[in-house]
Amino acid sequence: MYQGYITDVQGIKVGHVQSEEGMTGCTVVICEQGATGGVDVRGSAPGTRETDLFKAEKMVDKVHAIVLSGGSAFGLEAASGVMKYLEEQSIGFDVRVTKVPIVASAVIFDLNIGNYKIRPDFNMGYKAAEIANSYENRQGNIGCGMGATIGKILGPQSAMKSGLGSATVKVGDLVVSAIVSVNSFGDIYDFRFNKQIAGVYDYKNNKLLNTVEIMKDMNKDLGFNVQNTTIGVIGTNAILTKAEANKVSGMAHNGYARSIDPIHTMLDGDTIFTMATNEIKADISLIGTLAAEVMSKAIINGVLFAEGSHGLNAYKDI
Repeated sequence: MYQGYITDVQGIKVGHVQSEEGMTGCTVVICEQGATGGVDVRGSAPGTRETDLFKAEKMVDKVHAIVLSGGSAFGLEAASGVMKYLEEQSIGFDVRVTKVPIVASAVIFDLNIGNYKIRPDFNMGYKAAEIANSYENRQGNIGCGMGATIGKILGPQSAMKSGLGSATVKVGDLVVSAIVSVNSFGDIYDFRFNKQIAGVYDYKNNKLLNTVEIMKDMNKDLGFNVQNTTIGVIGTNAILTKAEANKVSGMAHNGYARSIDPIHTMLDGDTIFTMATNEIKADISLIGTLAAEVMSKAIINGVLFAEGSHGLNAYKDI
């Protein structure tokens, strides 16, 4: 298991709320002072909120929170609860009559594992923001990782349980961290050895299968299988512009590609946000390279920390 958590970046807080009955939850990453934000959406079936404001030419240049949520598009409601809490704390973009918190969000599809009628909502988002702190370090079946699963090409009955992962890389004073909900269509690989560690599972014969090989054998339209999406946040203390933060998000997707195969399919909504607290000068190419590395490590942690549930094995079980 890899070391570190996104709260290693000074000024970043994390809060998780989840429902065991619903097998869903949300994770909020907060920077009360505002962080330079970036985003890169690579999957073709995303569910997102406020991604346009990250474009370099848009006026607002700071984001106060990112919400990673289950519940598919229903889960976008959790961001409104986060907004309410932050406004009560006078955190946000000053518009004179009040402060408007800038809260972006992305969601995963997890409606098929627990009670689909329970999903992250206003109250769950509010509570996650209320309990967010700078010492949170839980991984696995927590927050947005509660209902995360992987390897679903043959349906949910052949999937495995995954979860939320986080990790940190430090180079001198530079800190680059990632937090990610691993809910991919594809299989998970240990990038150090290019070895599959989780994904489609043959429960009858107790062995891992390979999604790409199954796709080759099927060679047909996969139809409605949008029960996927991996979403994450890169946090860093580096000084970044919005354009640079967008570049970091783009480079961090290389971490997805190292650890998930296939990735960025028509059945995924893969999204990575970046939050920069603007404390340390560093080379943008180094930051992006570290972002890819730490995202790969966080993905692996999301698998290693997960607990089996609802008849699905986790890595620990196999």
